[in-house]
Amino acid sequence: MTILAHPPARLLTEEVALVLNCKPHDIPVLVAAKLLKPLGHPRHNCAKYFWTVEVLELAKDRNWLSRAANVCYAHWQTKNAQKGAGKEGQSECQSLTE
Repeated sequence: MTILAHPPARLLTEEVALVLNCKPHDIPVLVAAKLLKPLGHPRHNCAKYFWTVEVLELAKDRNWLSRAANVCYAHWQTKNAQKGAGKEGQSECQSLTE
């Protein structure tokens, strides 16, 4: 992206993650929370494109970044708690080594 004089008009999920300095698996979380909006009306299993101008503006917005981080923290905390709920019989050390 930095080689081009002008950035592309749209970005894929992986490129959005790079711009926002997060992981690609965080992007669907942000879309579900309505903090990011893909272009058009893509189906659930389709590649999603995002408007570059909007993503770059969001990357400059401290309040938006804070909200996005909090949404991701809450999502992964819930997912990890659900994953760990089935392992109640394990000791704490065993679950840390996984």
